[in-house]
Amino acid sequence: MVTVTQCFDQGPSEAPPFLLQDASGKIVVSQGSALTTPHQKRGLSSWTHFLTGLIVLWDVDGGLPHVDKYLYISDNHVVAGALLAVGILNCSVRNDCDPAYALLNEYVAKEDPIIRIGAIFGLGLSYAGCGNEDVLKLLVPVVTESRAGMDVVGFSAVALGMVFVGTCNQEVAEVILQALMERSEAELGEPMARMLCLGLGLLFLGTQDAVDATIEVAKTLHERISQFCQVVLETCAYAGTGNVEKVQRLLGLCGDHLEGKNDYHQAPAVLGIAMVAMAEELGQSMAIRSLEHLLQYGEPNIRRAVPLALALLSISNPKINVMDTLSRLSHDSDSEVAMGATIGLGLIGAGTNNARIAGMLRNLSSYYYKDPSLLFCVRIAQGLVHLGKGLLTLNPYHSDRILLSHVALAGLTSFLHSCLDMKGIVLGKYHYTLYYLVSAMQPRMLVTVDEELKPLQVAVRVGQAVDVVGQAGRPNTITGFQTHTTPVLLATGDRAELATEKYLPMSSVLEGFVVLKRNPDYVEDHLS
Repeated sequence: MVTVTQCFDQGPSEAPPFLLQDASGKIVVSQGSALTTPHQKRGLSSWTHFLTGLIVLWDVDGGLPHVDKYLYISDNHVVAGALLAVGILNCSVRNDCDPAYALLNEYVAKEDPIIRIGAIFGLGLSYAGCGNEDVLKLLVPVVTESRAGMDVVGFSAVALGMVFVGTCNQEVAEVILQALMERSEAELGEPMARMLCLGLGLLFLGTQDAVDATIEVAKTLHERISQFCQVVLETCAYAGTGNVEKVQRLLGLCGDHLEGKNDYHQAPAVLGIAMVAMAEELGQSMAIRSLEHLLQYGEPNIRRAVPLALALLSISNPKINVMDTLSRLSHDSDSEVAMGATIGLGLIGAGTNNARIAGMLRNLSSYYYKDPSLLFCVRIAQGLVHLGKGLLTLNPYHSDRILLSHVALAGLTSFLHSCLDMKGIVLGKYHYTLYYLVSAMQPRMLVTVDEELKPLQVAVRVGQAVDVVGQAGRPNTITGFQTHTTPVLLATGDRAELATEKYLPMSSVLEGFVVLKRNPDYVEDHLS
């Protein structure tokens, strides 16, 4: 056995190590073992994503040398994993040298679909929200390529959707609609065909009325995909708006008892309720109550989507009522409901180190020790709860929940849509859809720096945020606060303010990195 750190020092000619789990549940790295089954080879690909992508996340200069040597190994699964690792470590990073495009573009035209998907996925993560025209020229021909499989085309559409998220780019929209029109009924029935609709929806994320013309075009598509595409477009366009009429319409769609006859559109409608209502607290609580009713009276396909919708409403924010509901559903007789609830527990506790959720997941790992699929979901959820050792969050809202990150929401939506078909996508050949979550990962620390961007330790009060809109005078904006010295962690719903007036913040909201400058009017107190 070798340690994880030793793996970085191996040359490309050596047999690459891969991850195993021993009897005690520890992850160990095995060297030189032969991989023969498809599951082991796909696991090797995922190992490359994990070890060389997530561990060096955001460290482009330091991480690329570790990834580069895996691009020259003969095993295609390792090469695909390395290509995706390039995308992961470049996610949310802007580099003048543009290494992601330079490394990935030549692999998009390869024959092997595994390598193509790795490169396409990596480009989507690297340039999410950038609107990069070079990526557009590179991926548009892939979407319209008739010989390409639905998985390659589907991942290309989602990558374009993430790169041009919320821009209503007409060229990309026309290309995806053309691909949907040209494909046969059998191809449109594949799970990955729905990813084309998701890519189209991401283009209109948060744009509201601008999607109307595209919805009309979607009505002309084949009946197998038409209703699904319309729902995805509508839910993405009104995400984060709190539009009550749209929530009511989506609830109406969920109320239809279709009994398995072309009911694919109902699961995204359930997710859409959470996407629209996630904007503010009151809407969230009302949506949670509505989802409880769907659990009681909904068809099986609707019940399977409810845990994921609950997780989206409470992302990185472990509310007791949501936690209890998901804990109950994790023991459901329907295995797909239990899988969704288990993943949901990981999402609501993502990056919080929540002890109660961690205990629930330990119990679930004992309960499902004979079921490899559910145990896989438990391990994913355990990793999410301890995301970045408790220093990261998946919450797409920032600046006191005023602003919504479209890139983060696009990543979460893509992952949740993949989880709507757990057995066909996440537990099948496409487990790497988990890495869509990378675009939503961000630090949840408050770090203060001076005007020269050097770290500056100051006292701050951290407490529960209080809504003071419309109140006279200068009421307290936080309650139940504690005084800490920066850097300090902020949980969902927390707010920070400076404990003294010695420094003035350059930002109105104390989150992330904040530049402070000295207050010229401040007089030192002899007691301080």
